[in-house]
Parts: sequence; C-alpha cells; structure tokens
Amino acid sequence: MKRQGILVVAAIAALSACEGALTAHVDTVAKAASNELSIERLGTLLGAAPQIPIQGAQGREVAKNVASLWIDYQLVGAAAARGDSLSDPKVVDKALWAIVAMERIRKLGEQVLAKVPANDTAGYAARYNSGEMLAARHILFSFPTPPGAQPGQPGVTVPQNVKDSVRRKAEAIRAQVNTGNFAQLAQKNSGDPGSAARGGDLGIFPKGAMMPQFEKGVTSLQPGQISPLVETPYGYHIIYRPTYAEVANQFGQAMSGRGRQVAESTYLTGLEAKGKIDVKPDAALWAKSIAADVDGHMKDDKVLATSSAGDLKASRVADWLASLPQSQQMRGQVQQAPDSIVKVFVKQLARNELLLKQADSAKIQLDTAEMNNLRRTFVGAVAQLWAGLGVAPASLKDSAKTDGDREKLAASRIEAYLDKLTQQRAEFVQMPVPVERALREKYEWKMNDAGLDRALERAAQVRATRDSSRAAGQPPTAVPLPGGATPAPNAPAPNTPPPSAPTPDAKRP
Repeated sequence: MKRQGILVVAAIAALSACEGALTAHVDTVAKAASNELSIERLGTLLGAAPQIPIQGAQGREVAKNVASLWIDYQLVGAAAARGDSLSDPKVVDKALWAIVAMERIRKLGEQVLAKVPANDTAGYAARYNSGEMLAARHILFSFPTPPGAQPGQPGVTVPQNVKDSVRRKAEAIRAQVNTGNFAQLAQKNSGDPGSAARGGDLGIFPKGAMMPQFEKGVTSLQPGQISPLVETPYGYHIIYRPTYAEVANQFGQAMSGRGRQVAESTYLTGLEAKGKIDVKPDAALWAKSIAADVDGHMKDDKVLATSSAGDLKASRVADWLASLPQSQQMRGQVQQAPDSIVKVFVKQLARNELLLKQADSAKIQLDTAEMNNLRRTFVGAVAQLWAGLGVAPASLKDSAKTDGDREKLAASRIEAYLDKLTQQRAEFVQMPVPVERALREKYEWKMNDAGLDRALERAAQVRATRDSSRAAGQPPTAVPLPGGATPAPNAPAPNTPPPSAPTPDAKRP
C-alpha cells in the first residue's frame, strides 16, 4: 500500500477539476461530502503555522496540498460516519488497479527470465582473473574535508602538507598489512565506515563503477596481491584484490544477475521495437501539465504516445500518476525534470501498456489468494486511517445518534486534528494512494483553485497580525477555528512530527 516512484510548472492551461456549482461559492476553497473548506478557515490554518510557506508559487502549492489533504481526511470521516469500510471488491479492485498491473508485469518478467539458460560456471575463475568483473578490499586514509564540502568533491584542494601527513600514516599501516591481517586493519583504520565494518570489502563491481585511479589500482594487481598506496580525491588507499576462491559465491551471483539484466534488456528492446512506440513531440509539455493537475485530466483524450497496444491518452497518464505508489513525489519529479527525461517517462508508461498486453496474451493474473491479500491490506489501511484521525465508527456511534450527527462529529474531529498537525502537535497520518482513489471515486468532492489565492491573502493577514502581536510582546489574537480552539503558539512539538506540516511532498511521504 506504500507508494513508490519514477521521474518528472505546466506551460499550458491544465483542465480544472473544480468546475460547476463550487465556483459560485466565492468563499469556499474545497468541498468533501457535505463539508466545505472556507477561505477563512484555510487562511487561518496556514497563517497560524509559521513554518508553512505562504508566498509565491511554493506557497500556492502548499495551500493546494493542504486543501487536498483536507478533502482526503474529510472523505475518510464521511465514510466512517456511514460505516463504509470501502470493502466492496469492485471498489477495492478499481482502486488497486495500478498495483495489480505492476504485479502482473513483475510476473511476466519472471516468466521471461525463467527461459534464460543457466550460466556455465566452469569458466568463472578465468573470467574473474581476466577482470570481467572486479572485487576489492581497501583501507582508506581520508583527506580532511573543508567545512561545507563533501568527501572527494571536485574542485576541493587539499594542501600538500596535509596530504603528506595522511600519507605518512598510510605508509605506516602499509608496512604492517598482509593478506592475513588486512580485514582486521581495515576495520580498525579505514576512513570508509561502510566497508570498514566488513573488513574493507567492496564486493563485486563492474568496470567503470569506481573512480579511474581506484580501478587502475585494482586492475594493476593479480588476485591475491596488495597494492602500494593509491591516491584518489578521497585520500590514500591500500587495496587488496581477493582471489577467486575468496569471492566465488559473490562472483557467481553477480554474473547470474548480469545475465538476467542482459536478457531483460534484450526482451524490452525487442518489445519496444515490435510495439512501435511513438512518443509525440509535445508529450513532455502535456505530461507536466497532467502532473500539475491530475484530476483535471482524468477525462482528457489528448494522445501522448502510440503503440501496438493503442493510444496512450492523457487520461491514462493521469490514472497512472494518480494510482502508482509515491504518487505525490512522482508528480513533483515529472514537473521538475528536463523534457528529455519526461519523454522517457512517457515512453516507460507506453511500454507498461505493451507489457500488460503481453501479460494478457500469456493469461497472467493474480490468483485468488493474492487478490484477497491485497483487499485485506486495503481494508486494514482504512481502519488505520479511522484510528489515526480519531473517527473510528464505533467511537462516532457512542457520541452521536444519527448519520448526520455522526458526520458532523467526524468533520469536527478532522478539523481539530488538522489544527494540531499544522501546529506540529500531531503525527502525520499517511493516506495510501488506493484509499484516496477509492474515496474520491465514491464520494463527492470539489476543489476551487480560485479560492486558494484568496486563502493565501487571508493567511498573510493572519500571520502579519500574529507577528505584530509578538513583536509588541502581546499574546496573538485567538482566532476561533472550526472544530477546535486555536492552538497555543508555543506548544511543544512531539518527538516525531511531520517535517513541517504538510508541504508539497509531505502529503504522501
């Protein structure tokens, strides 16, 4: 149920998901079920939280994110008030479609790789000794890093007297080291903490993976030999090249993985050529627009790419972007990436469609047990949301008799939670992507982008008033907030608060 991700401002007008009656409500930013988020409420929520940016493009993005978070939480509350766990298999399966699709693609990959012939291990020793793949242990004597610089950072000059001091220490250890004590001396002396804990072991790596000076130091050795000092921008290294017998298992695994990578790459290259993927010249522009307003493109027929699997329309791209794990992070990456990278992303989605078509042909599906497990996880995530937001149906029934009263109670608890969240006095409650999609598919909701600007104006007024009050040594005016009192301005933060109240990427970490 967690989100994972890919890559990739819009220069064209994104279609609005907020048309209709809501636009007539000039004092409303959003609506979720029977609840409305007023400009006053959002402005006060943002303005009262000094850590939340409210200026410029970033401020607007944050405001939209908070409004979107309000929609999601209020829909969770509405579902709880109605005792709706979203357990209908049709609802769940539709919300889980992208996760199911990626799992089907994974199974197809396993089927393809199962046909790859096993490697002939008989020649592995000779291939290792020839340097087809490399292995090394090292002891690093690091150069001091100036403040603000990173180890090995280009352009950082290390004074010669400093280098000489490091070299003298390295030479003293080099005089002691041998194949028997190398690992022990690496653990005790190496400035590379990751490998030091493993006795200096860097594992198996291909040519080109290490810095040129270091690789030259490795390849100049025969297996079983220890190098003189080797200088890189990181410092001085003592390098040991293990014998094949020492790394046989690791080498075998690396070669097997390499063979699978080659087979997978060959299959995908052939699939793309046969599938005739054609990414449209304006695909990057449109993809960025979709990422900026996913919901506004859910019915958009603009074609971004074609293939033998059919047209990849903006609506399908929007569905992928809305449904894949780590959706929010992925949308931000799409908007910020160069056009060349965004086109690669679009091509990857088109390739996914080809892979799904292949999975259909091979009759690859998730079995009943796998689907039931996903559905149970989904329903469990809904229950966790109810508990985290304090709107579990049982607690609402104990305090309210009618559905309407329960919905009002749930809404007020959500508002109180948001007060605490933006004041960093509550832990962030994660909204899994499939649950969000199910809620937004089943319940009514709207977003009024025009209201965001007015809410930000109100937030600036609230913050200016609070800042003036503080500067004058007066307590800030307590502005009543729906669902709870205004939090104390200096309330202590919990041990694990959200990074800074919801930011563009904080909605779905």
